[in-house]
Amino acid sequence: MRVERQDEREWRARQEAHHARVDAWIEPHLERRRRSQAHPVEDFLFSYYGYRPSRLRRWHPGAYTILEGASGFGTGYVAVPGGETLDTGELIARRLDSITWIADLLRRTASRAGQFGCFGMHEWAMVYRTDDIRHSAQPLRLPAEQVAAAVEERPLKCTHFDAFRFFTEPARPLNTVTLTRELQPATEQPGCLHANMDLYKWAAKLSPLVPGELVADCFALAWDIRAVDMRASPYDLRHLGYEPIPIETPEGRTVYAAKQREFAGRAAPLRAELLAWCDRLVS
Repeated sequence: MRVERQDEREWRARQEAHHARVDAWIEPHLERRRRSQAHPVEDFLFSYYGYRPSRLRRWHPGAYTILEGASGFGTGYVAVPGGETLDTGELIARRLDSITWIADLLRRTASRAGQFGCFGMHEWAMVYRTDDIRHSAQPLRLPAEQVAAAVEERPLKCTHFDAFRFFTEPARPLNTVTLTRELQPATEQPGCLHANMDLYKWAAKLSPLVPGELVADCFALAWDIRAVDMRASPYDLRHLGYEPIPIETPEGRTVYAAKQREFAGRAAPLRAELLAWCDRLVS
């Protein structure tokens, strides 16, 4: 496997740029946490994915890179002539099953055509005919009966298990497919907002074997997707600056489908890059 050497000035510049980039996301989140405040959009990626802000901030060059002049760079790094490098062999051996599973999911997802007809109804299905509202601190835009009517107007077409598992019990039979964790590689498709948001999850799970910039790129995509996800939800977040995308209307559904296509276009090269890293790691 070809090993790249990075000049100390170069890798330190990359590290500093990474810190500056992710601090714009991390610092407001940490400040809200100190005040015991929560933001339903901007805190989601930290709470749902469970990847600590400190880990997102930690920059890594990725596997097969020697950091010239490095000393004590961090856990998992070993000294080599002229600097340090990640102990790639040990880490890959320990994570081989996970890397292989992620690669299979990414490859199979990329092989399918995107579907753009779900219109983000998953958040609506999560509050369908229940008093147990998931984001109970936020008001709904519509009365419960209108929310239910929107869900019942057309079949639910969710293809993402980690959205489906939060559906209310009455909503699950309304989905065109009963989703399970085991079926995830067979049902994931590249038009799904959550499948594209999850690229951040897979990048985080592959870290530190992939570059910190790739993890941050996936986070940036997930950040933008989460905003649209909640704008299209039945919650009213205008008080937080999020104008609704009213998917209960034809106009709103057109806007949502266009956003899906935009995100699918942004996700495709990131998915391909993650898959290329997986293949490189197990080759």
